[in-house]
Amino acid sequence: MRIALTTDLETCRNLRRVVFIQEQNVPEAEEWDGLDGQATHLLAWQGDRAIGTARILIRDHVGKIGRVCVLAEARGTGAGAALIRAAMAELSTRKGVTQAKLGAQTHAIGFYEKLGFVAQGPIYDDAGIPHRDMVCDL
Repeated sequence: MRIALTTDLETCRNLRRVVFIQEQNVPEAEEWDGLDGQATHLLAWQGDRAIGTARILIRDHVGKIGRVCVLAEARGTGAGAALIRAAMAELSTRKGVTQAKLGAQTHAIGFYEKLGFVAQGPIYDDAGIPHRDMVCDL
């Protein structure tokens, strides 16, 4: 498996369509928030097949990792953790960025805790799915 920065938004959006819109029933209007053009995107590859993606948005000293998804058949392979580690590595190269933040689906909180994130604040609804904010200092 390999993780790489990408400008291939079509592949990233196709992965998000499968996982978020088709599998998790996220409304298209909520998934396509208009921020993709401002973001840095990552793709996870297994051989020549894209199996996961994530995006990074930077505001002040915080890098927001979002739209993290892995195709169902590739879950449990370490692709999700590799995407988060790659996003953290990318953020660590950005001058002035001192913290990573993400909105974790509550079932994935333990996954992110293993990667160094700490939950904060209340549980909230995002696209009909319970989430909680998590942070990690860089």
